[in-house]
Amino acid sequence: MKPGILILLFSILFIVSSHGQSFETDSVSKSEISKLNFMTGKWEGKGWMIGPDRKKTEFEQTENIQFKLDSTTVLIEGVGKNNGLIVHNAMAIVSYDKDLGAYTFQSYLQNGRKGEFKGELIDGKFYWYPNENMRYIIELNENDQWYEVGEYKRENDWFQFFEMTLNKVE
Repeated sequence: MKPGILILLFSILFIVSSHGQSFETDSVSKSEISKLNFMTGKWEGKGWMIGPDRKKTEFEQTENIQFKLDSTTVLIEGVGKNNGLIVHNAMAIVSYDKDLGAYTFQSYLQNGRKGEFKGELIDGKFYWYPNENMRYIIELNENDQWYEVGEYKRENDWFQFFEMTLNKVE
């Protein structure tokens, strides 16, 4: 075999092997994501939200929360219905960015809207922030129910526009 071809083959092998996928689990991400175990499972219940029209809408909600990718991410799938009509249909992926030392909350809605937002765990409650003037807080209440509120900030005061209380069914 000619030396030029041999060098080319070794170069290709080196490039392929150096860019190969690592199958090791990120232990830092897995450890941080495991702290969200309280959220996992299938949940059902009720909630309400105040829309841009300032009208309060009640809904029945289901949430399916699962660890994915060797427990380094959390997949959240939620559907809310009012009188059989879907009023909320969303999916989110929560991951941990060890370089930033923070959770990332990627949200996807049925209307095509999506975004990547900051998340954090404070005193056993998961907070995520669609913007600097809005936050959602997820926790287990004293009855081990999923309890979530959404709030917006106006002039340094937080006002609630969303609430959900769900029971674990699985």
